[in-house]
Amino acid sequence: MSTQMAREVAEQPTAVRRTLDALLPQRQEVRDLARGRRRVLFAARGSSDNAAIYGRYLLEVHAGVPGGLVSPSVATHYRSRLDLSDAVVVSVSQSGATEEIVSTQEWARGCGAATVAVANVADSPLVAAADLALVTRAGPERAVPATKTYLTQLVAMAAFGTALAPDPTALDADLDHAVGEIERLLAEGAGVDDAVATLLTADYAVVSGRGLLLGTALETALKLEETCLRPVRGYSYADLRHGPISVVTEGVTAVLVAAPDGPLLPAMTELAGDLAARGATTVGIGGDPRFAAACAVHVPGPDSPETLAALGTMVPAQLVVEALARELGLDPDNPRGLAKVTSTDPSHLRKEHR
Repeated sequence: MSTQMAREVAEQPTAVRRTLDALLPQRQEVRDLARGRRRVLFAARGSSDNAAIYGRYLLEVHAGVPGGLVSPSVATHYRSRLDLSDAVVVSVSQSGATEEIVSTQEWARGCGAATVAVANVADSPLVAAADLALVTRAGPERAVPATKTYLTQLVAMAAFGTALAPDPTALDADLDHAVGEIERLLAEGAGVDDAVATLLTADYAVVSGRGLLLGTALETALKLEETCLRPVRGYSYADLRHGPISVVTEGVTAVLVAAPDGPLLPAMTELAGDLAARGATTVGIGGDPRFAAACAVHVPGPDSPETLAALGTMVPAQLVVEALARELGLDPDNPRGLAKVTSTDPSHLRKEHR
């Protein structure tokens, strides 16, 4: 039986195309808003935070603009007064109603920042209060795990990041190609069954990625943990290398996420070999033929440059998560104990869940 999550994953090519069509024409507005400001800060939680990590890397690597992440508690609890007059603050929330993020955006404006809202609901409080809104076109998402809303957030990050690049249109052909790659990966589903079989018998799993694919790795770990109820840790490549790698032994499955090119691919390939030597079973998503050969199980990713590989690479990861949940006898549409909106602080703040 088809799940709601599977149906929404399948809707992603259309959702991505609609979002590209809506947001790419707004790039001049982004440039106008950011004129005279030196840095960009992102405010988000859950899956939206993982999308923001991609946005930060894209800004710094492709556009040459310093980026960072806001800690919402600095605004909502510590109530620190910072000078943000040189900053654009991008607040990311699927619903646009997450009180913590709405409050953080209000705080940022009070500190002098220009504000941009990224949300999937046009009439939401976050959108209404922002200087500029980038409204994604995912359509209603009924399954609890964020799939098409997350992917369209990545599209919003791409629209924003390319807007501030010296040539805003430099990646346009690749963005158009990315839609076709998402369609192809959905149709083929290559390697998904083998990855599910491997994760089904894992005692423990770790997920790792690096650079522009770090957010994808963290989102994959989050989806495995919340949807499949498995013990999973998401690590950056560097964090895994600095200590936690010592606990990777036989019985551990390591899911490694890589782009098909870029300066970090050789290191991810080397990591696959090192983890295998420690007894781990490695599942690779994306990468190139050498990366695939270094992994015990391989799930192909998109034929997209590293700058945009996050958009396509998330799709096979979603397919693995949905199928694994069903194999475990779980309902991927309604994971136990989760809801679209949960409490960060039960007393008054609400946080958008994944």
